[in-house]
Amino acid sequence: MRERERERERDIKHLVKEEQYQKTKSIVEKFGEPGGTGELLQEKLLEKSINTHNWVYDYWLDDMYLNQRLALPVNSNPAMVFPKQDFRDHKDSLKFAAHLITGVLEYKKHIDTRALPVDFSRGQLAGTPLCMKQYYRLFNTYRLPGLKRDTLVIHETGSTEQEHIIVACKNQFFVMDLVVKEKTLKEMDILSQLEKMVKMAENTEERQPPFGLLTSDGRTEWAQTRDVLIKDSVNRESLAVIEKCLCVVCLDDPSGMEVGDTSRALLMLHGGGHEKMGANRWYDKPMQFVVGEDGVCGTVCEHSPFEGIVLVACTEYLMKFMTGSPSKIGRATSVSELPAPRRLLWKTTPHIQGLLKASAERLQRLVRDLDMDVHKFEVYGKEFIKKQKMSPDAYIQVSLQLAFYRCNGRLVSTYESASIRRFHEGRVDNIRSATPETLAFVKAMTDEKTSLSDSEKIKRLWDAINAQTNSTIAAITGMGIDNHLLGLREISQEIHMEMPEIFTDETYVASNQFILSTSQVPTTVEMFCCYGPVVPNGYGCCYNPQADHLLFSVTSFHGSTETSSAVFIKALDEGLVEMRDLCKTSNKPQSNAAAASKAVEKSQGAGSKPPSTPQKTLK
Repeated sequence: MRERERERERDIKHLVKEEQYQKTKSIVEKFGEPGGTGELLQEKLLEKSINTHNWVYDYWLDDMYLNQRLALPVNSNPAMVFPKQDFRDHKDSLKFAAHLITGVLEYKKHIDTRALPVDFSRGQLAGTPLCMKQYYRLFNTYRLPGLKRDTLVIHETGSTEQEHIIVACKNQFFVMDLVVKEKTLKEMDILSQLEKMVKMAENTEERQPPFGLLTSDGRTEWAQTRDVLIKDSVNRESLAVIEKCLCVVCLDDPSGMEVGDTSRALLMLHGGGHEKMGANRWYDKPMQFVVGEDGVCGTVCEHSPFEGIVLVACTEYLMKFMTGSPSKIGRATSVSELPAPRRLLWKTTPHIQGLLKASAERLQRLVRDLDMDVHKFEVYGKEFIKKQKMSPDAYIQVSLQLAFYRCNGRLVSTYESASIRRFHEGRVDNIRSATPETLAFVKAMTDEKTSLSDSEKIKRLWDAINAQTNSTIAAITGMGIDNHLLGLREISQEIHMEMPEIFTDETYVASNQFILSTSQVPTTVEMFCCYGPVVPNGYGCCYNPQADHLLFSVTSFHGSTETSSAVFIKALDEGLVEMRDLCKTSNKPQSNAAAASKAVEKSQGAGSKPPSTPQKTLK
């Protein structure tokens, strides 16, 4: 307990005013007194750990996702943007979609038969087997909206209830049964069904209202609307079919936007709003594949069942399947006479029409507010950093702190997700990257630039790199502080204790407002991940280090006068060049370079609010 208190003290002292720090220090010392509140809660937490595989999992899931009331697009759901496709015509895009669906079925077969190879940790403690449970929730889960708390519904693996996918086209939803007369559809059958669905969607006389918009709303608003919908049996049946599907495939019309990295990322995150593709989605479903006629393709994910590393593994499999496994259209016989696709029907009322209009307006506000900048830094990549005997991830994290300091003249609480899959059902803990050592370095590169020698600057850079590496190792091995504190906080409520002052203190509250939310999501194929900020005045920064370049996806909100994605990117560019020049001038490792340069395993998950610590190790 006292060690954790010291770690928290180290994390926040340089981020708050002295008066505030002294008040917090007093509160923390009281909390940690022998026989005091902290020890009582720690004992309760230890008791809980004896009877659960992972004592923090439910606390973390609720705190990170299910209790959150913000809309899923931008605020929670990350997206993976595929390489731009060059479709010659509409038929090409449908062939791509049919091939993609075939790949999804192949991957799901690996999951159902437990044929996926077990992941092993890399870097520190390399060779440790990692929990695979997240993979088994890719296709059989659904986030059901609730008035105060959502529910993660988990269907039994291989259930016959899940032998269909939902296809969205022109804001209409269709059911594609994957098994007909006990035979799984071949790729040519899938294409045939997609073609029929497109024709049905073009029939304006049978067109249904854009009910997908409702899933883009705040969680409480959507839950209230869903309660209205299910009063009618038609709506109830349509919702049940969607909620049990394997995945959603969204066939998008051309967006009309100039196709670039930033516009493609925006279309994945929010569809461009109700005027474009924002209603051609169902955001509650964890796996949602987008295939645009203009070649804009990717995946939008409801994040609660799994982290980014699982998303990367799945999408990389699909991309390699698409390029390495030729399409079988035209070379396989149809499994049967296919029944006509089913359009999902909805019963609407003036009240429901009003709810749809309100959802559309709220989504449009979110679309207008998002400030996105996808940037490819091409001066150098991770190979240069590795030649300096530095960890690329730690180096990039320091560069992000330098950029933020340049823009704001201060550091703030920063979230970097760290995988704790060494533990059963492990998700992530937090690496707090705004360390005292990093503050010393960024000051050396800004405020004290002219008064310090290059040798002192490079020493401070190494101190920052090593501090970041040590924090990472602690987090991935279950010694982080955030999950632990979350557990203490939540168990105090379970035993009906008045909330301890440590958790209402302004420093604790501020330290959990992550103005800089970051995550490394590296890929081995050409694609990238993006997500939104987690606070109104913050940045979301996802980065993908490649051999000769670094790809950054930076988001903020136009509504904040404190942020600008373009300004942040400019400062990041300048800092990365200055850090390179400094390394070239005088790089002499100040610590254990070999340890610091090891590739430390990270969660590849999109950043979000903090989780909480030690769980039972994976057996």
